[in-house]
Amino acid sequence: MKRSTRTICGISVAALAAVLAGAAPATAQQIERLDRGVVAVPAIDGGVLVSWRLLATDGASTAFNLYRNGQRLNAQPLSGPTNFVDTGGGASDTYAIKVIANGVEQDRAFSASVWANGAGVIPLDKPADGVVTGPNGTSSSYSYEANDASVGDLDGDGKYEIVLKWEPTNAKDNSQSGLTGPVFLDAYTLAGRKLWRINLGRNIRAGAHYTQFQVFDYDGDGRAEVVAKTADGTVDGQGRVIGDANADWRNANGYVLAGPEFLTVFQGTTGRALSTVNYVVGRHPDTQNPTPAQINAIWGDNYGNRVDRFLAGTAYLDGQRPSIIMARGYYTRTAIAAWDFRNGQLTQRWLFDSGVTSAANPTTGQGNHNLSIADVDGDGRDEILYGSLALDDNGTALWSARSSTGQKLGHGDAMHVGDLDPDRPGLEKFGVHESPGSNGGIGTAMLDARTGAVLWSATASSDNGRGLAADIDPRYRGSENWSSRSQLRSATGQVIANTAKPGSTNFAIYWDGDTLRELLDNVTISKWDWTTQTTRVLMTAADSKSNNSTKATPTLQADILGDWREEVILPSADSTKLRIFATPYPTTYKLTTLMHDRVYREGIAWQNTSYNQPPHTSYYLPDAVR
Repeated sequence: MKRSTRTICGISVAALAAVLAGAAPATAQQIERLDRGVVAVPAIDGGVLVSWRLLATDGASTAFNLYRNGQRLNAQPLSGPTNFVDTGGGASDTYAIKVIANGVEQDRAFSASVWANGAGVIPLDKPADGVVTGPNGTSSSYSYEANDASVGDLDGDGKYEIVLKWEPTNAKDNSQSGLTGPVFLDAYTLAGRKLWRINLGRNIRAGAHYTQFQVFDYDGDGRAEVVAKTADGTVDGQGRVIGDANADWRNANGYVLAGPEFLTVFQGTTGRALSTVNYVVGRHPDTQNPTPAQINAIWGDNYGNRVDRFLAGTAYLDGQRPSIIMARGYYTRTAIAAWDFRNGQLTQRWLFDSGVTSAANPTTGQGNHNLSIADVDGDGRDEILYGSLALDDNGTALWSARSSTGQKLGHGDAMHVGDLDPDRPGLEKFGVHESPGSNGGIGTAMLDARTGAVLWSATASSDNGRGLAADIDPRYRGSENWSSRSQLRSATGQVIANTAKPGSTNFAIYWDGDTLRELLDNVTISKWDWTTQTTRVLMTAADSKSNNSTKATPTLQADILGDWREEVILPSADSTKLRIFATPYPTTYKLTTLMHDRVYREGIAWQNTSYNQPPHTSYYLPDAVR
């Protein structure tokens, strides 16, 4: 085991307790103040499964009492795993948890009613269908689909709220011309109350690569903010317009390649715009209205495919407080800006700009359709892993990965960062690569996340589009991995099977009662059977759909309720509601909520970014059982 289970990302539990008590030293890490997140669902073998959060600040003696309809169910305090199967429970029952601290039951009760069908339901205010007309008179009709989401405690009550992106059905990839309807951001409580709606307006194009939003408490007041790229005509949650309400910067092909660009922080409780600054970097350093030739000279094409590829994340760059990461470009030029939101204002912390692509430039063309955030060098401050490129916490290049032949590893569609190999120091990065013909033949690679050194690799002859790292086989320590063009391997690169591997290379989820991960693909959760080398379906979500076309990803996967297992949020087939699916399986393992691990919590923040990826922890989970 490489890390103490009594620390979170290197911060002692004592220090975290000081944070929650309001008496933290100046160097303490800011963490979310969460309640117990009680959830109750029908158990897989009958009765009701009740589960609740164990916090990073809970001492070894913390225990719980469980009540059904006001009557205590446990004869002795519950000090083991934070779940309980009530064999006599039913759909009409209500459960409550009370904390026992230093042998004394606390007054506050954390309650939940039973989700009769194993899922909580949030009714949605679906936007009306529409028709968009462009500056040249062309038009396009559209309806709306519930798309990606994130969570944060918007009002400071210890419960998460959901921030949901609405995508019009005429959304476009950057490579596709055409008009799109506007993108909306909604906020909902877990009880189903809509808080506000932000309309990003006609000057923000709809599509997976355009709007990457972050939900996090950036100013440390206990309430999360929402951050997104905005433009002329964006309307905040209180009906106030940002910029020029009448401006229309769309060109004849539906792209928005001119006009002002902004970055806005919105208040979590109201959706009100709190601070708006110019987006950095802009399309061109000298003008807001560059010509196609000027865009081509800097970004590598003249129609908007590369210049409008955006990524976003949240990072503790000083080890104490979260900062906003906003990035533009990855195929060619890469520009990444870090922002702080303090005392009601956005201020730029640093800017990394690779400059224009050239063969001699080691940092261009090394980005992914996704990013990850982690403290990879052990100094308490986070780095940004941008595919085959990593930035140090101060915004300077930490490494740019190359093959043994000296060629840049280049762009990829999927990557995973965590303690993938628990028997070597530090964290690892596993990823797939799109251009093996120009990177030395590498289709898959495991890197040292601190140095970028290739630990092992697998060859491919063409684009290796999808890959996953997840602990699915107990015979091997660490995360197994596989891809669309590589075999099932152990964390050290050992081939486990020449041909057999899971059919899914999508999401991995902690769902059943063991410490392995299951496979989430589309609306189905399956388990890999390492003995028969086949998958077994555990759940298929009824009347639900996945998001993002062939990516088939959830609205969100995160440990937002209950014990350390993860929930899945999916829209209904008609996007009139969200369902939150919780595991029906009891577990004998006791673990702190995953949301109090910094790498995992940051992974929930960036999950909605571009080609969505599952979150990972900073530690090897089986070693962290308490």
